[in-house]
Amino acid sequence: MRNSATDIKNYIFKLTDELLLDANIWLSVYGPSKPGSWRAKVYSKALAKMLRARSKIYIDVLIVSEFINAYTRIEYSLQFPIGTRRPSFKQFRQSMDFKPIAADTRRILQHCKRVESEFDTLDITTLINEYGKGNSDFNDQVLAELCRSKGLTLVTHDGDFANVGLTVVTANRRLLI
Repeated sequence: MRNSATDIKNYIFKLTDELLLDANIWLSVYGPSKPGSWRAKVYSKALAKMLRARSKIYIDVLIVSEFINAYTRIEYSLQFPIGTRRPSFKQFRQSMDFKPIAADTRRILQHCKRVESEFDTLDITTLINEYGKGNSDFNDQVLAELCRSKGLTLVTHDGDFANVGLTVVTANRRLLI
């Protein structure tokens, strides 16, 4: 099933937009990135446009969890590369170095309205069967169903969302084909 995909650089955000930003977008904007990262620049600029347009931005607990966990693992790996003396991961989470991650998460939540994936109503058998084929990420399937049920536009850079039948806004060329 083909997506309706639009290049984020050309998208005009509106007050009426109802957007679900994937964890990879939040990581591009608030997570650690290489200096001069084109992805960070593109998605940061897009977020600024969304906020100026006062578009409705939604977030689900899966996205918050993915953001926090990925950001924490990236920071831990950057600060304590393999082969160096490292604190345990739990010690890292309890350190001052972890504090910016929590602060960035709070900043994200200030921009968003929380939404539930309605896990109890999902056709879990179909989702697990699809996941079992090895072609899709379980969380991505849940987020796709959330977008369908709530009529949300997905903002993502994740190529796994190709051909899932959603309205997508992205800078990922593979999704724009």
